[in-house]
Amino acid sequence: MKYLTNKLFLILVIVTALSCKTDTLKSTDFTKENLFTSGIEGPAVNIQGDLFAVNYGEEGTIGKVDANGNCELYITLPEGSIGNGIRFDLQGNMFIADYNDHKVYRVKEGTKTLEVWAQNDQMNQPNDLVVKDNGFIYLSDPNWSQDTGNLWMVTPKREVVLLEENMGTTNGIEISPDNKYLYVNESVQRIVWKYEFAEDGTLKNKTEFIRFDDHGLDGMRCDNKGNLYITRHGKGTVVIVSPNAEILNEITLSGKKPSNITFGGENGENCFVTIADRGCFETFKSLAPGNYYSKTH
Repeated sequence: MKYLTNKLFLILVIVTALSCKTDTLKSTDFTKENLFTSGIEGPAVNIQGDLFAVNYGEEGTIGKVDANGNCELYITLPEGSIGNGIRFDLQGNMFIADYNDHKVYRVKEGTKTLEVWAQNDQMNQPNDLVVKDNGFIYLSDPNWSQDTGNLWMVTPKREVVLLEENMGTTNGIEISPDNKYLYVNESVQRIVWKYEFAEDGTLKNKTEFIRFDDHGLDGMRCDNKGNLYITRHGKGTVVIVSPNAEILNEITLSGKKPSNITFGGENGENCFVTIADRGCFETFKSLAPGNYYSKTH
């Protein structure tokens, strides 16, 4: 009888622990609906902790969100430009992928001045981007009508290099915290690829990291433990995958079309997810602080 009582107590403890974990990772609204267009994308948090995303109010803008979820216009891009991915380097400079005009803009830290950092008309539509610690930029470049895509690199000298072409629909892109690996997903094909970096910044040893049976893949970010957070477009979730490609958790969102994700908030332990079908941000607690936060604080 004592054994059964202890066993039941242990089961109760485990169930309670799992319940607490679920509550911790529950998604809630961070901003009001429809302040951003359905093109809300590219969430990024700067060194100061400010949150940004593209298409605030109308296409071709960037909005800024404070710690209380209040939004304001930050920058209007030049006519014809529409932003998608946003990233900050370790010096606090903002980089913006302009999918409509085949450019990457830089906004130098402490200013709101847009500078064309790179441009190549051979790109389909530069989508998401990531900045390595050494200043190299990597860009996904999907062709949605053909279900194909490319992968590009921009060197610190602003040279634009095609790394791989005729892939699937390249979309989410991220670098591991130790700067050893690049992850790139293909939305339609539902595959995440893993590359190693060569000394010159190019890529080698491409392997399949993980694939899914249904629903699309969109933005991705790593926490400082190397866990990869992937938005599941159409499924309305964020799946958390360990560096060993094990699924650790999956968070259900209110919206069905999460487009991208970033880390910020107190101690960098809040995930902020852009929701295309709601035009807003949702948020939940992460398993560990975000990679960028850990490197800049």
